[in-house]
Amino acid sequence: MIRYRKPGQDDPMIQQLIESQLVPLSHMTKKEIDAIRKDIPARLRRGVTLVASTQDERILAFIHFMMHGELLYIDMLAVASTAQRKRWGVRLMEHAERFAVSRGCRRAKVMVDIGNQTGLAFYQKLGYTITRIISPSQCYELEKAWNP
Repeated sequence: MIRYRKPGQDDPMIQQLIESQLVPLSHMTKKEIDAIRKDIPARLRRGVTLVASTQDERILAFIHFMMHGELLYIDMLAVASTAQRKRWGVRLMEHAERFAVSRGCRRAKVMVDIGNQTGLAFYQKLGYTITRIISPSQCYELEKAWNP
């Protein structure tokens, strides 16, 4: 089931997914990662977070996104290793994109760490294309546009 995040209940599991699925792919320094860890609660309050969970509320995956005018920005997407290749990421992306389109977004953007070939292939299958490489943060910027 896909639902909105329940802050007190879901945040520890979301943090665990960040640590197990996203941090290992990052090229940031330990100091930069520590700063981001401290900012995660504030980031989660600033956007929309959807979770894929089991009947017993165990989180399998989550997506966090923000909208800026006509732009949907996918901030974080993580799927537990035991739930990967079961379309949870695709479903979360579809929910986020429908949500954004219904609110006037015309394009979406996401950053993928260089070296994360699985993530890069995932977004490309969903129609995202690389628009540039951001050297300082060692990531690809990908974008997708929707026809109005």
